[in-house]
Amino acid sequence: MNGIGLLIYLAILIVSVVLHEFAHYITARAQGVKVHAFSVGMGPIVARRKWKGTEWRLSLLPIGGYVEIDGMVADARPDGKLERPKHGFSALSTRGKVAILFAGPLSNFLLAVGLLTAVYTTQGVQSVQTFNNRAEIYEIRGDGARNAGLQVGDVITRINGQVLPENETVDDAPRPGYRRVQDALQRGGLQTFTVQRGSNTLELSFTHIPAPGKLFGISYGPERQESVRRLSGVGEAALEATRFAVTSIPAAVQGFASAVSRVFIAPISENTGVVGPVTSSNIAGQLAQNSGIWGVLQFALLINLSLAILNLLPIPALDGGRILMALLERLRGKPFLPEQEGFVNFLGFAFLMLFMVAVLFRDVIGAFLRQ
Repeated sequence: MNGIGLLIYLAILIVSVVLHEFAHYITARAQGVKVHAFSVGMGPIVARRKWKGTEWRLSLLPIGGYVEIDGMVADARPDGKLERPKHGFSALSTRGKVAILFAGPLSNFLLAVGLLTAVYTTQGVQSVQTFNNRAEIYEIRGDGARNAGLQVGDVITRINGQVLPENETVDDAPRPGYRRVQDALQRGGLQTFTVQRGSNTLELSFTHIPAPGKLFGISYGPERQESVRRLSGVGEAALEATRFAVTSIPAAVQGFASAVSRVFIAPISENTGVVGPVTSSNIAGQLAQNSGIWGVLQFALLINLSLAILNLLPIPALDGGRILMALLERLRGKPFLPEQEGFVNFLGFAFLMLFMVAVLFRDVIGAFLRQ
């Protein structure tokens, strides 16, 4: 794991989550709802101080934070049964409840747009065009690839004399043509890659014998061609940033929905589209090393955009799930029983914990296998 990247990742995560929780806090206080506690960090409390009716906490684990809003959790009666609160959050109108719940994701979304505006204003809009019929080498990680003569930046245009297709169908499923590189390496034996290296075309012949745990040692994907478009000022940059953030939402939701099952059943080596702390730390470190502060800002805006979208998904225990519950209560004309609401939120929380454990497991094992 990249040490500097880990520090960058944790710093961005803490700032993003604290901003999220502070938006909940300030929106609740603006409506006269008491906030019992505000914690920076999770787990055991290291330090605490009472101020303006709220206990401000510093907790041991630097993985986020939380707020305890009055009236959001059911009260326990003397007989042990749960009772719906008649104060604080529970006493608000549907509009007031939704405002508090929506404030957190909105703050992350606005921060993402602000960071992207800064990037667009100073760096321009970078666009990447990909070509599935050409495979670009992104990273060399093994002796097999080095001995074959491959270098970072090489573009594979042919395999054994055959041009890579843009797309093809394999086992009744569509697949990009650059994946033929994987087929050749899994097949093994004598292979000849036609490679474009700058203005030169090379024929690289090598023998690869696949075996369990033996990796050829390349990170590759479709060829990428980057271009930069300069914008006229902050206003145009802000509009472009907002457009990008809004149009990214459907793809992000679809990607998360598709990743849910793959996280549990896909092979460890397969990219599910969801990364854990190890991969995130490595990405943060690489961006900081290659692009400096602007790379870190781009990583921060992606974290915040992801937090905004994830928290608005209609999953119980998340802000989106609680918003859905508030709207359903309005439609049915009466609140859910505390036991019903608690059970639904428990199921949502259990699913999220299981999902996070699966992502962490894949992340750690995948990093170990790549070494």
